[in-house]
Amino acid sequence: MRIIITGGAGFIGSHLVDHYVAQGVDVVIIDNLITGRESNIEHSVSKVHCTLVREDVCRVRRLDGPVDYILHFACPASPFDYQKYPIETLHVMSFGTDNMLALAREKQAVFLLASTSEVYGDPIVHPQTEEYTGNVNVLSTRAVYDEGKRFAEALTLAYHRVYGIKVRIVRIFNTYGERMREGDGRVIPAMITAALRNEPLPIFGKGQQTRSFCYISDMVRAITRMVDLDYSLPVNLGNPVEYTILELAEVIKRLCDSRSGYSYFPLPESDPKKRRPDIQKAQELLKWQPEISLEQGIKQVIEWFRRKQ
Repeated sequence: MRIIITGGAGFIGSHLVDHYVAQGVDVVIIDNLITGRESNIEHSVSKVHCTLVREDVCRVRRLDGPVDYILHFACPASPFDYQKYPIETLHVMSFGTDNMLALAREKQAVFLLASTSEVYGDPIVHPQTEEYTGNVNVLSTRAVYDEGKRFAEALTLAYHRVYGIKVRIVRIFNTYGERMREGDGRVIPAMITAALRNEPLPIFGKGQQTRSFCYISDMVRAITRMVDLDYSLPVNLGNPVEYTILELAEVIKRLCDSRSGYSYFPLPESDPKKRRPDIQKAQELLKWQPEISLEQGIKQVIEWFRRKQ
């Protein structure tokens, strides 16, 4: 079996690379490394059946040999990244997605799109089901990511309906784990980094906004099951246990044995007030649900950040 993973040097992508390399699958990583890290995959590309194509998915025009699956994870994924690279974000979700879908059509490969809970925007339906069409502010700075992913979903389904290619769409809710970048603006690495240094933890707004956090091993297990599922509509993947940001901060401070206080900042534009996935569809179709509690997962990530210091 041969599989392409775009964005394979990124956080989730690199863990998928590990999974498939361990299974003896021939893996081709396509990544231009603007937000991914070569250090995430250097242990994998040293193997016989794993190669890195250092290229923008918008520019890849051909790939020799057969391809069975394309997992499209290329895209800046944190608010800092997609606001730093707004044009690149829109391009990879439009031109890049079209390019990989065309390759999937040519190779008769299964195509999996990594979409996001951000397609729901600042939701007024809670928890969010796959049928909810969302509440996205198309004029906000976040829209390059939100709308880019929504367009990618529409394009993926259009290829399925017009050309009959096999597609999968996963809407990924907040996921955390080893290899998250310290300065990418996501809440868990930002708080752990501050807590280990006994510096104030950053809190936006009053910290009452909620999120649901899924550990990376649970997410990889769900995605790899989705690859093998003959189902073309979107499926929510995430942990349905909901925490306020202040509750998360208290967990991190306690597990880090930190003396940190808090620094408060204005709430970002269009920041979702509540986020929790309805995962009934994933439970039924994939026979999957998260197994790792927040405390178990955060302990693992803290140890990883400690080893990096």
